[in-house]
Formats: sequence, C-alpha cells, structure tokens
Amino acid sequence: MPVDATSLVRWYAAEARDLPWRREGVTGWQILMSEVMLQQTPVVRVAPIWEEWVQRWPVPSAMAASSQADVLRAWGKLGYPRRALRLHECAGVLAAQHGDRVPEEVDVLLTLPGVGTYTARAVACFAYGRRVPVVDTNVRRVVARAEHGRAEPGNPSTTRDLADVEAMLPRTRARAATFSAALMELGATICTARTPDCGRCPLPECAWVQAGRPAHDGPAKRVQKFAGTDRQVRGRLMAVLRDSTGPVERPALDSVWLTDPGQRDRALHSLLVDGLVEQTDDGLFALAGEGGR
Repeated sequence: MPVDATSLVRWYAAEARDLPWRREGVTGWQILMSEVMLQQTPVVRVAPIWEEWVQRWPVPSAMAASSQADVLRAWGKLGYPRRALRLHECAGVLAAQHGDRVPEEVDVLLTLPGVGTYTARAVACFAYGRRVPVVDTNVRRVVARAEHGRAEPGNPSTTRDLADVEAMLPRTRARAATFSAALMELGATICTARTPDCGRCPLPECAWVQAGRPAHDGPAKRVQKFAGTDRQVRGRLMAVLRDSTGPVERPALDSVWLTDPGQRDRALHSLLVDGLVEQTDDGLFALAGEGGR
C-alpha cells in the first residue's frame, strides 16, 4: 500500500528534529559537507563538527586552500577519515571547475570526487529542492514495512529502491523534497531497526502492521563490532598524528597498540596505502600533506 504523503509531510512539519543543516540559508556546499559526515556516523557526533566546519570553510575554495592535514585534524574522531580526504579533493574541483559552488544536477554531482548515488541525490533534493528519490537505509526500511509488509528490506537494489521511492514522490518539487526528508526522518526516529515505535507512527496504514508485524525471515544481521578491530587500531594511530604538531617517530605509534604488533603494523600500512598517512625521507610519520614540511 502506498505511503500517505499528506500525513507524513504534516507530521514532519510538526515533529522534525531541529538539525542545523535543515535551517534557512544553508548552502549546497554545507549540505554536501553534512551528507559526507553523516555517512555511518550519528547525528549527535556530526552536528558540532559540522558547525565548526561551516565557520572555518564556508565555501569550497576555503577548504581547498587548507592542507589535507588541516582537514584530517578537523575531522577528529568522526571515523572513516578517507571521507575527509575525498571532501578536500572535491573542494578543489568545485573551486576550480564549478565557480566555488556545488552543482544542482545529479549527473554533474556524480562526477565529483567522493560523491556517490545517495549523496548526489541528497544534495540535489535537500539543497536545491530537486524532485529526485533519495534512498538510504532508513528509507529502505520504511518502504519495506509500510508498502511491502516486510520487517527488513533485504539486499539493496539501486534500481528497485529508487523506483519504489520515485513512485511515492508528490508531483510538485517543493512537496517532493519535503516528503523525502520526512521519509528519512520517520525511519531515523520512529520506524527504527530494533525498536519501531508504531504507536507514534503518522502513517494511517502500514502493510507490516496490518500483517501482524511478521519477523524478518532472513538471517539475522550481524552487529559490527569495533573493539579490537583494525578500525580501532587505525583510529588510535590517527589520533597520535592529529595531536602532534608535525611528523612523529615510529615508537610514538607503536605504543598505542602493544597487544598485537602484527595488527598494528597492518593498520599502519593500510593508512599509508589509503593516503591518510605519509612517511618522510628520514623515516618519520605524518598526516597526509604534512610529511614534506
């Protein structure tokens, strides 16, 4: 059954979270920054960092003029720091080729470094009000439940998922953009993965509820652990370099993970391969763009 757009948009107008990137006057560049930061990172961690970045780098050319190391330090503990490097690269392209402005068209956005299918559509929709389907994990879950009666959406299919949401979009641009934001908000705050609050759901009909909320019939999702993983080791190594004022000697990095030297060496090597860390000619280690100074 189709999602009731009127009920959803009315609910969103009354209940949407006051997120800083939803306020008046936010630019396409600032929306792009928020979308990159929000990938796999909770809103509560992103919001204060985003506020700092808006002040520090209000336009792409401002970030492009900063070093990779400056951006990585400002990224802090948001995780997956390769996103920061790609955003820095993107800023350079925007400054040099797009008049210091983020383009509106999805196909042009997709040519930018680090901008994929979701991010391109999110920027086009939320920054410029384009009538394009925007699909993330939360949206896929709402559609699976409300329209298809399934507890979980199953494996992603870009073509199918975009078609599902495209069919739901209101015809006018402004209303479609609001609907997209509302659909995402519903999945993030009420139709959550583990504890959906169906009593507060604004949708008058939901196929999953009407079917008795059947359990997911596929294999249970594996919870991704963090403690003891290479990601944790990489994070600790990056923290040493972010906190330093220049290149550091190898013992400063070795000391952060003594339990498994092999894992530590593997994590350091991966940071070098990813271009997040550099090794100087004299054997010191530094953040990207800082090893030659």
